[in-house]
Order: sequence, then structure tokens, then C-alpha cells
Amino acid sequence: MSPIQDHPLRYELANELHARPFPALTGPAHALCIAIKQPENAAGRDRALDRAHLLSLLDRFGATHPGPDATHYFGKLGRHRLKWESHTEFVTYTLFVEGVMERPFDTAAFDVFPEDWLSDAPGLCITSMMVRVELAKSDEETAAHLAEWFVPESLAASKVLDASAVVAGDFRIDAAGHMRFAVFLQPGVGARRAGRIVQRITEIEVYKSMSMLGLSRARSLSSELAATDQKLTHLVGGMGAEGRSSEETLEELLAASAELEGQLAQTSFRFGATGAYEALVNQRIEVLREERFLGRQTFREFMMRRFDPAMRTVKAAERQLVTMAERATRAANLLRTRVDVDRSGQNQRLLASMDERAALQLRLQKTVEGLSVVAISYYAVSLANYMLAPAAKYANISKTAMAAAITPLVILGVWKMVHSIRKKME
Repeated sequence: MSPIQDHPLRYELANELHARPFPALTGPAHALCIAIKQPENAAGRDRALDRAHLLSLLDRFGATHPGPDATHYFGKLGRHRLKWESHTEFVTYTLFVEGVMERPFDTAAFDVFPEDWLSDAPGLCITSMMVRVELAKSDEETAAHLAEWFVPESLAASKVLDASAVVAGDFRIDAAGHMRFAVFLQPGVGARRAGRIVQRITEIEVYKSMSMLGLSRARSLSSELAATDQKLTHLVGGMGAEGRSSEETLEELLAASAELEGQLAQTSFRFGATGAYEALVNQRIEVLREERFLGRQTFREFMMRRFDPAMRTVKAAERQLVTMAERATRAANLLRTRVDVDRSGQNQRLLASMDERAALQLRLQKTVEGLSVVAISYYAVSLANYMLAPAAKYANISKTAMAAAITPLVILGVWKMVHSIRKKME
């Protein structure tokens, strides 16, 4: 018996679970991350440009190339290690460097990315960050560093993964245009756990930045929805007004409904993506298993106060848009029913008018029929007089007496003939 054949995608799907390993990182070290996104139609972008940009960087350092259809890459870049990932709307370049700069968060660290290479990027920077990884000494010294490096009002700091490290960041863009995060590792923390912590921090920042795009779209949509809502309210309120054509109101309602459906189509992807990115941010924070550090707010608390309201605004705008679209559809259906009822009444009145005209035509026809009988009878009596004149003279009957005798018979015969013809036609 021959062995069963494997599905052509079996190994590819199994290996996908192991294709994006966490980096191993030993402190002190630092990580640099850049997320690049095209401003328009990022999901439908030409991904060959992303690959060409990656290869351009790899070739400068003589690094190996990824596979032709790869969506991720992890390898050596000179003395450093590069992690590249292609997502639905953006690509990320994360560089892991041993050691730290003498001056904390020195922008010279980004010199490893060539300036001309950055300017040739097929997109725009949606976020960039520096993550400084140090070995923790004492909570007091860590707190002193945090006070020096970050803005106190927005600083979030917490112990993570069973107090194996302290992570901190203020989610502010510094003068050089980068976000700053710090990781203080406890002695004995493994390189892979340290790598996972840094990876989670970069993912939180990237997904947070991507989800905030939905807030920008919701804000720009709010003024449009306000104008449309006012117009829709006016149209619905005037549906029962006297002197206003229902057909015209229906056309305006259908136009408003079409406008809302168009806005739904334009925003559905952005709002859907925002919800997905929000879920990723919350999930990445959840797996850090935060504990409070020296009374500071945690990443979760920071997001609850600053990030969650923005996401609720996006959800509210989405619900408002859906509600208005449904409202316009219901109003249009109601008005369409009213127009149909009005048209049905008009049709009934038209049919009644047609019945009246038919009855009038019938009476007119009967009148004409009576006149026709008289006229035909007149000519028939004249002809009969001519035909029977010899016989009347022989019988010594006057023409007047003969005409008087045959006239009733002729009239009766003509009437029967006309009546028979009308019955056959009916």
C-alpha cells in the first residue's frame, strides 16, 4: 500500500507557527524600530516595493536575502540583527544592537539606517522608537533614570513577567522624532525573555499608532455626519408637510442614504482595522502581566485614560454612521410606501374617471344608435315606398296609407338589425 500524500500546504502552514521567533537579547542593549506605511491604499500597495527597499538595505551590508514571497525576515545586518515584517498596511524594521549609547536615547543610534535609504522608503513613517535595555541595580536608581529620561505627567512604568523587568515609556515623540522606552532587566533574566519584552513594547507602540488612524478618520467624519444628520432630520420632519412633493422628498432621502452608504464603504476598512489593532494593543499589554512600580501608572492604566477614550470615539462614530444609514433607509422606505399609497389612490381615481367616461360613451352610443335607427328607417321607408308603389296603385291604396303601414315594420326591423350588430360587437 502506497503512503498517503501530504496536502501541498501542510509543511508551509506548520512552519508558519515558527517563522517569527522572538529575538534573544542580552542587556545592556538597545533596539531601534521604524514602521513605514503608505498614506493611501496601504492595504493594496505594491509589496514588491517593500521587498526592493529591504533588499537595498541588506545589500549594503552584504546580508543574505529572504525568500521571494517572504513576509518576514530575521538575520544579521553587519554587527547587528534585523527583524523585518510585512503587515497588511505597513512594514516594520527592528534593529537589535548590543550595548547602549553613552548618552541615553542618542539619535546617533539611528545612523545605522542610511539617510538616503530612509528617504527612498516606499511610504511614510507612522512611528519610530528607541528601546534602551539596561541591567537593573535598585528601584531608586531606576526611578532616577525615569525622572531624567521621561515626561512625568505621562510616564507609565510597571514590573512585568513576574517582576523580571521594569518597563517604562511616556508615549511622547522627542525632539528627534522618536518614541522612547526603557527596560530594566533583573539579574538572571534569560535572553529570550528579554527579547520577548522588547518585542511586546515595539508591538504595543506600532499597533497603538495604527489604531489612532481611526480617531483621525472619526474626527474628520464628525462634521460631515453633523451636516448629514441635520439634513436628514429636516427631510424626515417635512415628510408630512403640506405643499411638499413626496417624490422630491423621496429623491432627497435616497440621495442622503446613498451618501451615507458611500461613507460606510469608505470607513468600514479603517474602523475595522482600528478595532483589530486595539485588540492587539490590549492583548500585548495583557501578556506582560504588569505589577505596579513605585506607585506609577501601568501601561494598562495609561491606555485606559488616554487610549481607550480615543477608541470609544471611533466606535461611537461608527455606530452613528450605521444608525444614520439605517435611519435614512427606514425613512426612505416609509416615504416610498406613502408614495405608493398616493399613486394607488391616483390610479383608483383614474379608473373611476375611466368608468364614468365609459358610461358616458355608452349613453352617447345608445343615443347615436337611436338616431341611426331613425335615419336608416327613413331611407328604408322611402325605398319601400318606391318598391311597393305599383302594388299600392293596383290595390287602390294611397302612398300615405302605405307609408303609414310599413313604417312601424321597417323601424322594428332596423332596430333589431342594429341591436343584433351591437350585441355581436360586445
